[in-house]
Amino acid sequence: MSNTPEKIKNYYKFIHFMLKYWNSDLFRQSSAAAIDPELSDQDNDHNFDQSPDELVEDLKAMGPTYIKLGQLLSTRPDLLPDAYLKALANLQDNVSPVPFEEIKEIVEEELGTKISKAFNYFEEKPLASASIGQVHRAELLSGRPVAVKVQRPGIANKFMEDLETLDEMTALAVTHLETARTYAIDDVFAELRRILINELDYKKEAQNLITIKSNLKEYENIIIPEPVLDYSSTRVLTMDFVNGKKITSLSPLRRMENDYSGLVDELVDAYLQQIINDGFAHADPHPGNIKFTEDNKIALIDLGMVARFTPELQENLIELLLALSQSNGQKTARSLLKMSTLNENSQKHEFLKQVSDVIMESENSRAKDLQTGRILIQLNRLAVQNHIKLPVEINILGKILLNLDQIVAVLDPEFNLRAAIQENVHEIMRKKMLSELKPENFFSTLIETKNLIEHMPERMNKISENLANNEFKIKIDAIDEKRVTDGFQKVANRITLGLIIASMVVGAAMLMQVPSDFQIFGYPGLAMVFFLLAAVGAMVLSYVIIFRDENLHKKK
Repeated sequence: MSNTPEKIKNYYKFIHFMLKYWNSDLFRQSSAAAIDPELSDQDNDHNFDQSPDELVEDLKAMGPTYIKLGQLLSTRPDLLPDAYLKALANLQDNVSPVPFEEIKEIVEEELGTKISKAFNYFEEKPLASASIGQVHRAELLSGRPVAVKVQRPGIANKFMEDLETLDEMTALAVTHLETARTYAIDDVFAELRRILINELDYKKEAQNLITIKSNLKEYENIIIPEPVLDYSSTRVLTMDFVNGKKITSLSPLRRMENDYSGLVDELVDAYLQQIINDGFAHADPHPGNIKFTEDNKIALIDLGMVARFTPELQENLIELLLALSQSNGQKTARSLLKMSTLNENSQKHEFLKQVSDVIMESENSRAKDLQTGRILIQLNRLAVQNHIKLPVEINILGKILLNLDQIVAVLDPEFNLRAAIQENVHEIMRKKMLSELKPENFFSTLIETKNLIEHMPERMNKISENLANNEFKIKIDAIDEKRVTDGFQKVANRITLGLIIASMVVGAAMLMQVPSDFQIFGYPGLAMVFFLLAAVGAMVLSYVIIFRDENLHKKK
């Protein structure tokens, strides 16, 4: 829990940022698009008050938590125009390095020994410095070259303070603002919290490295650094050092001298394997997290952010990727609808038509057009416009493919990513089916079959006995019998009451012709009593029907 002065500072920083963008036409246009989806089509042609670069710089100035928030927003095409999504997707969090004395103190505290006793050498100048930690090159006593990632001092507390502020502000926004509820800001924040908490624990990243390295062991040209668990902790991660350069810095001459199409195909296959077969994928393959080695191999060096896909979702993603690779708009839309959440406002037919149009327009695209990931982002936007909620994993898949587009475009601009997806998906499906045919995968089925056979005679005897005694019953929960019965009873009661009121009016009219000493307002008293009772009953019945009827109330 942060202290009061720090909380006030955090609130001031957040409110100052929000006021700037709240009053901007970027926010107004996005808010209006949430109400009127047709306005979102104008976003890409509109010049907003704040440019994409300005938004990026403002988020950097806000601090590391908001940098991560910006990176997360890059997967939300329903919130911002394409130019802003692209700027946020490339948002890097390079910051000034921490003095080596502080780094040394953290390493020695976490490893429980002096740096000089754990390493032959430990370079003071970091290789890279980011918002959560910085990386130093070192060598173990065994001579093994390693990279040591060290968490910045106090960063965990800083993140938690910012998350506390965001949590409170998000709750207020969702409670009082329709726009915040439309955009599901609370879901965005929940995803940010999950990502940050995982990235703050280097033990989880070490386990991610081990898992993905094992899953991709068949890919000779894909390198995953192996962690050194004895030299790792929650705040220190030691792993193999990979010597290479940022993949986007590859020189044009080197690209001309080499054919990287095979390497690109292997990279695409490796990511499809993670998504479709393993259900555990590197979720942030942006160029800064991927190195190109001197021997023409690709290394994934930062696995703090991973995505998990359930078996059911994996099957749906197979259908989706195949439909995309075949440029089949109808199949693509139906695959998305199958895994979506719909409501009474969902416009399925419009969605089907719009998806088909998008797929047809991009049918002959190549890697240099950066289309595959962008298409998924467009489909996400179309889903939001048509009140269809896609699972968050579709956003993650869009981000993965968008980053892959950039890498593939550098290595082989003419690469046909769709054809590669189609070919590799079929091969991965074949491997998946073969793996599922292994004997160990039949054990659970055999146990269930055994239980079914054991209990079958007893159940059949019970069914035949109930049939013989005329006691066999089938219970269907499709209709609420009590609700239907209550409805009929309510109708019958109102009809009966209406007949009684009508009879009282008719009786009062007839009694008006009978002379009587008892009079009310100069009319026969008994007739007036019946008439007044009928009037009161009619007014009560009308009130109940108009103001208390459940169905009418819901329609209003």
